[in-house]
Amino acid sequence: MTKPRSKKALYIGLPLALAIAAGAGFAWDHWFRGNAGYPLEVIKQANELQDRLISFDSHITVPLDFGTAGHEADKDGSGQFDLAKASRGRLSGAALTIFGWPELWNGANAPHKPTAGFVDEARHQQEVRYKIIAGMVRDFPNQVGIAYTPADFRRLHGEGKFAIFISMLNAYPLGNDLNLLDMWTARGMRMFGFSYIGNNSWSDSSRPLPFFNDSPDALGGLSDIGKQAVQRLNDLGVIIDVSQMSTTALEQVAQLSRTPMVASHSAPRASVDIPRNLSDKELQLIKNSGGVVQVVAFGGYLRPLSQPIQDKLNALRARFDLPPLPNLAMALMPGDPIIAAWPEQKFGEYASELYAILEEEPKASLKDLGDAIDYTVRKIGIDHVGIASDFNEGGGVKGWNDVSEVRNVTAELITRGYSEADIAKLWGGNFLRVWEQTQKSAKPGVLPSEPTP
Repeated sequence: MTKPRSKKALYIGLPLALAIAAGAGFAWDHWFRGNAGYPLEVIKQANELQDRLISFDSHITVPLDFGTAGHEADKDGSGQFDLAKASRGRLSGAALTIFGWPELWNGANAPHKPTAGFVDEARHQQEVRYKIIAGMVRDFPNQVGIAYTPADFRRLHGEGKFAIFISMLNAYPLGNDLNLLDMWTARGMRMFGFSYIGNNSWSDSSRPLPFFNDSPDALGGLSDIGKQAVQRLNDLGVIIDVSQMSTTALEQVAQLSRTPMVASHSAPRASVDIPRNLSDKELQLIKNSGGVVQVVAFGGYLRPLSQPIQDKLNALRARFDLPPLPNLAMALMPGDPIIAAWPEQKFGEYASELYAILEEEPKASLKDLGDAIDYTVRKIGIDHVGIASDFNEGGGVKGWNDVSEVRNVTAELITRGYSEADIAKLWGGNFLRVWEQTQKSAKPGVLPSEPTP
């Protein structure tokens, strides 16, 4: 007996409709999810390009709780980086940063100035972050691996795995022991940044912290051990990261290093006039070395603070008997020299209120990031520019809130007229070139043949 036409339609049409709906859902998720307002043809081109090119984010901080319950590496969690988001964004790899600098706000009597335990805590933080990276590779070998060489990076990309490039930020935890550079290189570190907030015994920072009794250029740039470190890093085949260094320190690295310099997460000073950003002269020094400026998606470095926020900061300063803002650098951190004499409680109250006001600043956009990239390309050329997020340390702009939205950066570059070849250079090609050159300059036999996480 033949089934009625209506039942046939039901049996055939319902699965077909479900299949079509599922396909449409996949297509929407793959092609258009998270569109930051770009034309659909641009999004399609960006998606197709993202599937083909090697893309690299040169600065993502590893949170200390990454990989714990609620923050699993393979789950689409609340953070800006995880393997699920990286896969959805088709990000090939990133520099995951082993970072050590104890928070002022932690512990008894916080905030407090450095104590004898600060260095030990900073080293502990380094170790925790390294173990997080090693654990991620151990637990998810089919999804992620460590790239010890550019060839490793390309191989992992070809295998469809996320490539981890291990970088280190801040010489502070290393004390005066140059041999720790050898140890960390043997463990897989391939880029080293001397500076963070506050001077250390190796280098002056672009952001000296009076609360730590810092003063600008206290060392005159690099100390003796800092100068020795430049040579040691060259010999080890490790990239020198000049982001956050003082201008004098950067100039000395340019004189001493035989390998290209990289600014792993910086913006041009033309965007925001603060010492943390790079002057045109500094941009040129990095270019002259053969290096790369990785333009960072950090709102406070891409666009000056709005007037309402500056007005609120000046009102705060008046309450604490400080003069009106002399510059934007003082707006972004508690940097007035008088703060060195304040009681710790007063500093804590001021800093907490300052950062709370900064949180009210409207978020920068992909346009602001694109403007900074455009400026840097005009100044030093397409072969010397790359891209960084600074995720988990305040980075992210509207449209690129986490690693799943990498495609939107590509879309922004397409709308600005960059060719696919140029976009490939910006997204990793330039950095890989510098990495290859740096490793070729290492002393023979220095790099370990089989690093172990």
